[in-house]
Amino acid sequence: MQKPAEHNKSLVARGCLPRDGTSGRGPLPPGRLTVSYTSAGPRTRATVRGELDLNAGRRLHHTLHRALTGSTEGLDLDLSGLSFCDCAGLNVLLDLRRQALRQHKTLAVTAAGPAVGRLLDLIGARELLTGPRARSGRP
Repeated sequence: MQKPAEHNKSLVARGCLPRDGTSGRGPLPPGRLTVSYTSAGPRTRATVRGELDLNAGRRLHHTLHRALTGSTEGLDLDLSGLSFCDCAGLNVLLDLRRQALRQHKTLAVTAAGPAVGRLLDLIGARELLTGPRARSGRP
């Protein structure tokens, strides 16, 4: 069987990465969101940073759905770089989970910062969005 090619995709919602030539690894300006994903092997790994609100969620929705569809087994999300996530952002994640189930794939939030972790705990969605892979600490 042929090994799938590695793909790197990225999106910047509600603007762009800092134009000052920095790498974009520090805190993002308010209202900014970035996502990058890499497909290598059966799973796709995506990293989301910044603020996930209604406007950013619309753009993120399409990018993460493409990443999931391009994977063989599913999508692993690192949300540790999100400093804010509202209900619209949560809806993006829940819709992505529904799509994964329809495709017989899995979605796992492998890391979540305090803002996202608290939101998931408050509404009882942590178990829906963290599969056995995430709970066991495996990548």
